[in-house]
Amino acid sequence: MNMQTTSRLTAAETALIEAFNQQIGELPGNGAVTALRDRLLDDLKKAGLPTRRVEAWHYSDLKNLLRTVPQQAGDAGSQALEPLVADATVLAVIQGHSNQKATVDGLGVSAYSERLLDGSAAGGLDALGSDDAVGRINGSFVRDGYVVDVPADTALENPLEIQFIHAGGQTHTRLPVSFGAGAKATVIERHLTVTGDAALVSHVSDITVGEGAELTWIILQQQGADDTHLGQIRIDLRADAKLRLFVINAGGKLVRQELHIKVTGEGADLTLRGINLLGAESHTDVTMVLGHDVPNTGSTEVIRNVVFDRAKGVFQGMIRVAPDAQKTDAKMACNTLLMSDDAEFSVKPELEIFADDVQCGHGATVTDIDANHLYYMMARGIPENKARAMLVNAFVAEIVEELEDEALVEALEGVISAWLEKHVPDRIYQWTR
Repeated sequence: MNMQTTSRLTAAETALIEAFNQQIGELPGNGAVTALRDRLLDDLKKAGLPTRRVEAWHYSDLKNLLRTVPQQAGDAGSQALEPLVADATVLAVIQGHSNQKATVDGLGVSAYSERLLDGSAAGGLDALGSDDAVGRINGSFVRDGYVVDVPADTALENPLEIQFIHAGGQTHTRLPVSFGAGAKATVIERHLTVTGDAALVSHVSDITVGEGAELTWIILQQQGADDTHLGQIRIDLRADAKLRLFVINAGGKLVRQELHIKVTGEGADLTLRGINLLGAESHTDVTMVLGHDVPNTGSTEVIRNVVFDRAKGVFQGMIRVAPDAQKTDAKMACNTLLMSDDAEFSVKPELEIFADDVQCGHGATVTDIDANHLYYMMARGIPENKARAMLVNAFVAEIVEELEDEALVEALEGVISAWLEKHVPDRIYQWTR
């Protein structure tokens, strides 16, 4: 049941409405965009933030979890950072604003604010449905981002890293990207903070992967310890396209990352891999809705979670197979290491299958470090703390190494290792590749 009655506004809901009233005069957009913003905010005001009574938010009661909304903040002198991989091309969005003069050889690049101003953004700005709180918030407040077009048969030699950098306050960004037929690329969508000031970040990426295109897309979320990150990626995967989607959450206090994927072309294939690193009292929710709409498509999803302290995590994975989607091959697994008696992780895998000639399955495990594995390593002279560290690293390294690109693997291993060192300083973390 996806109904909730309206009730008294919370402090966060009131702050969002007040922020909108203060900003509406300066938010970019023509008449159509402004009217859509007004409707989205009105829908949010009437429905309120979702509670546990909304099925899609059952494990992440946003009305209760989002307690405060920070004020707008300046750029605090922020600038683009060194890329994750040395030879990557960088596009930076700083405190919610793109570089209007940014260019990338061979690609079409423009500021999203231009689409808001001329009204061409209105068609893709709406929420996905009545439960889409992320879409409503982002559509109401989005100011900028990039629009990127990768022409047909273009092969990017180096990764494209799109940085979304903030210094606290609020940032709301958008990233429509289209890949033409036969294009090949690796894109890193990187979210991070440069201060300790609390932030509310909303972001929507809208990706079209054209016929026969091959794309590796990495979402690396490294928000601050007091930040709220509401992220969403919408993907249209067309005929014979191949997408490898990696999602790594290594930060944030309250995180909701939604994956809305439609497989619309025969022969398309999706590989989804996720790593969620949770510590302190953070709450991270990864929710996926994957639709196989045509015959002869495939997908595999593997999510690995490591949960320390009093952190809470969620993975909701819905795979829908349409009546015409015969010969679909879809498999999903979620594996979790609980490193504390107070840690929690909720898993909700779902299959809705309306075709009869398919191979679909899902599975989930939740456990702690295997005592036999730990004993085996300690019996060979490895100290307990280091043995635990090696086992945790091996658990997530298997996912990262699927990328095959040595420089990218090394960089992501460094990110994960640094997170582990920060959150568990008494242990030695060293990759064992």
